[in-house]
Amino acid sequence: MSDVLTPCVTKPADTGFNPLSLSGRTIMVTGATSGIGQASAIYLSRLGARLIVTGRNPERLQATLDALSGEGHQGHLFDLADIEKIVPWMKTVCAETGPLNGLAHCAGVQATRPIQAVKPDFIQEVLTQNLAASLMLAQAFRLKACHVSGASLVYVSSSAALKTAPGNVVYAASKGGIISAVKGLGVELVRDGVRVNAVAPAMIDTPMSDQFRALLSEENFQRVIDLHPLGLGRPDDVAAAIAFLLADTSRWITGSILTVDGGFLA
Repeated sequence: MSDVLTPCVTKPADTGFNPLSLSGRTIMVTGATSGIGQASAIYLSRLGARLIVTGRNPERLQATLDALSGEGHQGHLFDLADIEKIVPWMKTVCAETGPLNGLAHCAGVQATRPIQAVKPDFIQEVLTQNLAASLMLAQAFRLKACHVSGASLVYVSSSAALKTAPGNVVYAASKGGIISAVKGLGVELVRDGVRVNAVAPAMIDTPMSDQFRALLSEENFQRVIDLHPLGLGRPDDVAAAIAFLLADTSRWITGSILTVDGGFLA
């Protein structure tokens, strides 16, 4: 006697089912001129999103816009280091484009410096661009004019915040601040209809990692690669995780950190 069960009625596969679809949604991506930000913008456009991309370099921002799928995308030049202007700038953008369904904050700086060489202005620069800008974006995004109910805010933190190394303490602290902020904002912004999460990538093959590579010998850089059992990540690996946190696939997730690290923390 067989113990294999079969359905009484065979239903055709639902080929239109795509829980990651972002069709009809407007998503802002900061830092969209290169690396993870650019890859995320392209990835999200392929899922149907209308993109509002930001950056500081007009030529590279135009290159990102030209690479997007679909229609209705916009590019806005803005320097997020000017933190006092973030809230009014966001209000102006959303007045033109309408409220956002999501915000992926990918902009930031990576700087490696041993503590004995750290100056106050270096600390200020890294914390301003990596942490303070993130907090001001949250303040702006929570405004009723800047988001729809059920919106998602996704930050890019770093595995360095969870497993840092000598000479990287200031950068790690700035990214660790994002993790702490996500825990608090994930609960605080529930009443505003906003979910808040972050991805924490390890070493990704981007222009930023090329700068880090230039500081090391080939042998030492290979040691860094060997710390990642799955090898170095690609920007699309992080973009896929960001898409998951922006889509309905994460509707019951807030205040969480999704590590995308090729096994680095394992």
